[in-house]
Amino acid sequence: MRPSLAVALAVAATLSVFLLPADGIGSTSTLAIAHGSSSTVCGVLAGVSPRSIQCARADATGALSFPLFPNVSFASVSGGHGSLCGLRADGTAFFCWDAATLTQKRVYNDSTALEELAVGDVQIAGVDRNRTFVHWWRADSAFPDKITGSYRSLTSGRGFTCAISTNGSVSCWGPRSGEIPVAFVNSNMSTIVAGDSHACGVSTAGRVICGGNNDAGQSTPPSDPAFEFGNLALGSSHTCAVRRYNGTVVCWGAGAGGEYTPANTTAFVFIVAGGNLTCGLTVVNFTVLCWGTNRSDAAVPALPPTTSPSGSRSRTFWRQGSRVMRRQRSGPSSFKDRAEEFSFSELATATKNFSLETKIGAGSFGTVYKGKLPDGREVAIKRSESGPRTKKFQEKESAFQSELAFLSRLHHKHLVGLVGYCEEREERLLVYEYMKNGALYDHLHPKNGDQASVLNSWKMRIKVLLDAARGIEYLHSYAVPPIIHRDIKSSNILLDGNWIARVSDFGLSLMGPESGSGHLSMKAAGTVGYMDPEYYGLHHLTVKSDVYGLGVVMLEVLTGRRAIFKDEEGGNPTSVVDYAVPCIVAGDVGKVLDARVGQPGPQEAEAVELVAYTAVHCVHLEGKNRPNMTDIVANLESALALCEGSHGSISSASAD
Repeated sequence: MRPSLAVALAVAATLSVFLLPADGIGSTSTLAIAHGSSSTVCGVLAGVSPRSIQCARADATGALSFPLFPNVSFASVSGGHGSLCGLRADGTAFFCWDAATLTQKRVYNDSTALEELAVGDVQIAGVDRNRTFVHWWRADSAFPDKITGSYRSLTSGRGFTCAISTNGSVSCWGPRSGEIPVAFVNSNMSTIVAGDSHACGVSTAGRVICGGNNDAGQSTPPSDPAFEFGNLALGSSHTCAVRRYNGTVVCWGAGAGGEYTPANTTAFVFIVAGGNLTCGLTVVNFTVLCWGTNRSDAAVPALPPTTSPSGSRSRTFWRQGSRVMRRQRSGPSSFKDRAEEFSFSELATATKNFSLETKIGAGSFGTVYKGKLPDGREVAIKRSESGPRTKKFQEKESAFQSELAFLSRLHHKHLVGLVGYCEEREERLLVYEYMKNGALYDHLHPKNGDQASVLNSWKMRIKVLLDAARGIEYLHSYAVPPIIHRDIKSSNILLDGNWIARVSDFGLSLMGPESGSGHLSMKAAGTVGYMDPEYYGLHHLTVKSDVYGLGVVMLEVLTGRRAIFKDEEGGNPTSVVDYAVPCIVAGDVGKVLDARVGQPGPQEAEAVELVAYTAVHCVHLEGKNRPNMTDIVANLESALALCEGSHGSISSASAD
């Protein structure tokens, strides 16, 4: 047995890293291990331009990381025996490096873009973006030059390359292609991953199936229930898998037989393997941890932080589907020329003199009415309650000015659009785009008990969460300075006629610190049940206060429970955080799911679990331990992709 290995890969990994769901020695991903006489771990960076490859020697504890081809952006990497290859971002070229000498060579340069690479012992296989062929490079005569057909889950080992065809069957090529696919003949497969001389995959029935060499027990998976395991990682003589329900890693093989847990109770988002090395991204603090095949040593060393030329402290691995958006000034000057000005009489006419029949809700400083303008536009009109110039009035005036300033300057698909305003004597009104399908809150908690709703599917609920998260991400990451909403809740997430979710009500919003990492000291404001405990107790307001509110909304969407609710027996009020988090942490997500939606299917179950675990991190008591909005968006994108039967991610909406 080799001792555990500490990888000195100096890249800070966060939730924005979300790799493909199964990775072995020769599968495409944004993290890979090249193994041999000298093992090297490499990842594609995010948060920098270009998205270069950063690497470190796996057997050099404390060594600094180093870049490969630092002036080129890459989409993915794949590692094999003694070499590593990187696919350029546009897919029209890939480069390979010798793992020991780091000698570089461009292997492919063509107008036909590639989607996947799979590096094996000597061969490199690739699939085009249209998935019409598989092509090989550096392969001997035992491999075809090119075969036509639609294939996915491309993976390579020593002497074989395998992939899954459109009908779910496994096809393999190369001198060892006969022995590998035998185990998969009678199964419809979702994924397949290659090790050195064996391959494993998850069938559509949720079972782990392995074939090929089994001299170390690496092809004998545990007899666990269906859908027990998700992400697989295969090395030379071992196989590891992540348990779906709690993220812990189980391995088998490595010569001693039986299963073992090399990382004890550490929970992982995903793992990769190569040779005798396995690495994974932890759930607790999103760091990359690596270990060797000596299962008696369960100490898992954390990776050191990166040191970039620019001095940045937050370089992260890139994930496919990253977004590019413009940063937009959020200051308060010269805003009125960007919104229409209405007279009070015009808006009174539009709402039938603010009649009760046109009332549709309430906001941070007034009542909201549905109105129809003379040109036929349907709008929502928020009217401040008029009164003397008391402190209450001044608070409403401040809320009016705040919302007018922000919404007239910020434009995004997932923020409610401002049409105009009215400022006449003591009257203060704001005019918005009308959101035909109302608030998320009303669909989750209908007054009449009506359960018929388009939101009674997990896919739709996750999409609404993703929409809202993108809107908040825009406020935090692309407004300058960042904007803290301060009142994120389900009643402030509105749905338009196309069921696109938009964040609304900026009456309590404030401009945060320019750095985005500091805090404002001020009296707490917001809604009970959604309010950040750190902000409420210490009066420390940060962008992570919005993250907490969104975490509560996520739990609300998952459970169907209000932020604060009483149980069926009418007992003491309970928060949805106290109700749901213990069950999720214990791995019993199904116990708290909203029964009106029904039990999620296999891929939906993985998506719902991902949302649940993300929500748990969002409602952490300490803001510093909560993810940022970009991380949250990445996870929700991955969750929605799982619901849609795809493992890619969905790029964010533009700032327009």
